[in-house]
Amino acid sequence: MPFFQTIQYNSNRPYGWADGAMIPSKGFQSYTSTGFFAKLSILKIQIQPEFVIAQNLRFDGFGNNRTTREIQNRFHFYNNDDAPERFGDGIYNNIWWGQSKISLEFGAFETGISTQNIWWGPGQWNALTFSNNAQGFPHLTLNTIKPAKTFLGNFEGQLILGRLEDSGFAPTQFDDINNQHFKKFTGDWRYLNAITISYNPKWLKGLFLGFTRTYQQYNVKRGNTLRDYFPIFDPFQKEKVFENGNSVDFDSDARDQQASVFARFVAPKAKAEVYFEFGKRDHNFNWREAIINPEHARAYLFGFKKLIDLPLENKMIQVRGEITHQQESVNRYIRYAGLLGGTSWHTHYQVRGFANYGQPLGVGIGTGSNVQTLEVSLIEKFNKMGILLERLENHQDFYYRVFGQQKEHRPWIDLSVGFLFDKQWNNLLLSSKLQLINGMNYQWQLAPNSTPEYPKGENLFSVHSQVSLIYLFQKQQ
Repeated sequence: MPFFQTIQYNSNRPYGWADGAMIPSKGFQSYTSTGFFAKLSILKIQIQPEFVIAQNLRFDGFGNNRTTREIQNRFHFYNNDDAPERFGDGIYNNIWWGQSKISLEFGAFETGISTQNIWWGPGQWNALTFSNNAQGFPHLTLNTIKPAKTFLGNFEGQLILGRLEDSGFAPTQFDDINNQHFKKFTGDWRYLNAITISYNPKWLKGLFLGFTRTYQQYNVKRGNTLRDYFPIFDPFQKEKVFENGNSVDFDSDARDQQASVFARFVAPKAKAEVYFEFGKRDHNFNWREAIINPEHARAYLFGFKKLIDLPLENKMIQVRGEITHQQESVNRYIRYAGLLGGTSWHTHYQVRGFANYGQPLGVGIGTGSNVQTLEVSLIEKFNKMGILLERLENHQDFYYRVFGQQKEHRPWIDLSVGFLFDKQWNNLLLSSKLQLINGMNYQWQLAPNSTPEYPKGENLFSVHSQVSLIYLFQKQQ
């Protein structure tokens, strides 16, 4: 397998996502991975462990100088999630099986055991269900390795049974706050069952349609029936009505479901594609609620990619963009009492956070956050020079829960510009990014000279940089 070495640096605060086993942290961080692949008849073995070490320095986070109301509402989300500000009190290090897998291959299908990262859906920077944002988790898998051809078109998919772990870390860097408000983890692990299917119609070769569905549940709550191991085949509504008119709901099962649908259209002649994904976290009580309340607990993303040929040989301009939206809709004012709202995508009041070891499995930008990304690059095979523009709205659900009805505190918005440079020298690949981030109204704090008459937010400038070296033992063409 290739040799991977990544060095990441954050100057004043954590920033960045979709970096696998690496953690959100301040300071320097290193990721190293390599291994081998072997195949004997239908047996395939890939061993590719990962090693991460991070300075994990303290930084200005959600401090103890907040009002009681702010702290209580922040912990409303912390106690329904697993998203620590800092992963421990000092240097962080972790050795893990990483991108390893042992499987048996049968035509277009394979089955086996794996700790690899999974990416479901068409997203480029984010995915609603699974991405490479968190450390991979151990799972049994049955999946396609190439399109399964039928008279209706091509099908691809994956069915997994996995194990997820809580981080065990307190959410803030202040013990006095954590000890008063934090609902500690039980130490139990979470059982995961998930499925995705993608369909490419025979008559529309550029169109791909699909859906995903996941269930997670703390193991102590899980039974031993077939339904307990494969809840993905349960009805989509919580309520079940019997012939005698009685009904029962499944909230007592303490399960957390997420489901999404996606579509991607590729136009090879135009060298372009567009896509979207729409997901719902908390499945509806019944079909009536699903029809009249489709906005509840939803998230979505959509994006595009376009290549423009240049007169120069093999050189093209690549333009691509993506919007990811997790913030609760205005539906929260109708569904919940008052103006506070409920919980966000990837959170749950019984099964805390759709995460593994404290990092979200899907969208990595932060709970209740939204992001808009645009990249313009000059590319030639593996070589790239480009610019990245990004706007990140941090935890909008918390902001509107606490500050939404006043004008002194403004939303925390990160505006950033990034410079991209990738280069290949024979078997060696370099990939690099330097991102300058202006955190406006950072942590929703007010500047020292702010007054109610002339409110002013506290800004924080930070640098995020990442350099990756990849050595290919077999040169890619």
